[in-house]
Amino acid sequence: MKRERPVRDLGRPLSRVVKLFFFTAFLLLFLRDFAWQGLLLAFTVPLMISLTTDWLPRLFPCDKLILSLTNFLCALGVLVLYDTNPSYAYHQAMYYGVGLGAMVICIYLVRLIRKWDGLVWLMIPASLILLALPLRIGQETYGARNWFYIGGLSVQPSEIVKLSLLIIIAHFMSRRQMLPWLGFSVCCLGLLMLQKDLGTALLYYGVTLLNYFASSGNLGMTALGLGGGAGAAVMGYKMFAHVKKRVAIWLNPFADYDNAGYQIVQSLMAIASGGMLGLGLGLGSPRTIPVYHTDFIFAVICEQFGLIFGLCVLLMYVALIWRGATTAMAARSGFHGLLAMGCTAMLGLQTFVIIGGVIKLIPLTGVTMPFVSYGGTSLVSSLCLIGLLQGVESLNEDNLEEDTRLALLGGDEE
Repeated sequence: MKRERPVRDLGRPLSRVVKLFFFTAFLLLFLRDFAWQGLLLAFTVPLMISLTTDWLPRLFPCDKLILSLTNFLCALGVLVLYDTNPSYAYHQAMYYGVGLGAMVICIYLVRLIRKWDGLVWLMIPASLILLALPLRIGQETYGARNWFYIGGLSVQPSEIVKLSLLIIIAHFMSRRQMLPWLGFSVCCLGLLMLQKDLGTALLYYGVTLLNYFASSGNLGMTALGLGGGAGAAVMGYKMFAHVKKRVAIWLNPFADYDNAGYQIVQSLMAIASGGMLGLGLGLGSPRTIPVYHTDFIFAVICEQFGLIFGLCVLLMYVALIWRGATTAMAARSGFHGLLAMGCTAMLGLQTFVIIGGVIKLIPLTGVTMPFVSYGGTSLVSSLCLIGLLQGVESLNEDNLEEDTRLALLGGDEE
């Protein structure tokens, strides 16, 4: 007898709606341009959604609602990119497939590995070396030096290291071993500061602090950590010229409209021009935003589909966070609970930071919109987070079924 969770039953009908939506959308773009790639995506994207939401749960228990929402966001990114720059969409679709495979691997890792002791000690030096590589062979982009290239492919190590960060801090926090996770976190933050990648540093710091509070409940130390983070932000503002420029743009982007404030002004204008219902798929002027495919893809979504649709996208992220938090609270072990909480916090904080920057709620930082923004490393990393989360959820379901079986056996004996 399985646990009754009515919300999870939404996964199957939602999956059908998602597949129909994207098949129709890509078919419309094909009829507009008669490019065979559009017709190929009209079948390929729904097929990937079907394989994930319909076939994967047959292998092990999964939260179908999380799978459906994740696939919708990934496919939405491919759709918007295809409309604005087809070459970006082809690459994104390929990384979408790779990311789904990596997600399955992460699910199996969580299910199969019972002792992480040896692995986490190997992850620490490997992660620090990987994170330090951009300082040696990386290229500076928008003030930050956080990328390097291998055979023409760009790699952002911080997106990979965030996965090991979550595993490492969950492992040591669950064992009440403070020095290892604290030392590793400080080293990561130091390397990110040297790269001037303050957006990612904010994510690392925020997730570590949230997990510390979840593991200890120590409100005083958490408040002290918040104060330390505020002090580090002020220090970063004083040390880095590009941070000062971003804060100035946030306060008044129209003061330097033709230069530094151009992209945020164009983003706000795109959102406003879309109105409540949007201009329509394929319409509008998304290319007027300099980085429409990464930092400002949410503005493109609002321009073409409208504010109501944009709000629905935000609600999807909220639903993911809610389901992730539910999974974390249902976990039987401290490690799995903190791992699920870390994955949820990472996705939630990253979404808030990028969308808050696009709508001028907070200063813009250089992070991607999870699942949607163009970027292979980011997309694969985000899907791996879902894989780790689903791995914990599948263990929760296994434990529940075992408890139910034992309870029934006990009842039969009586």
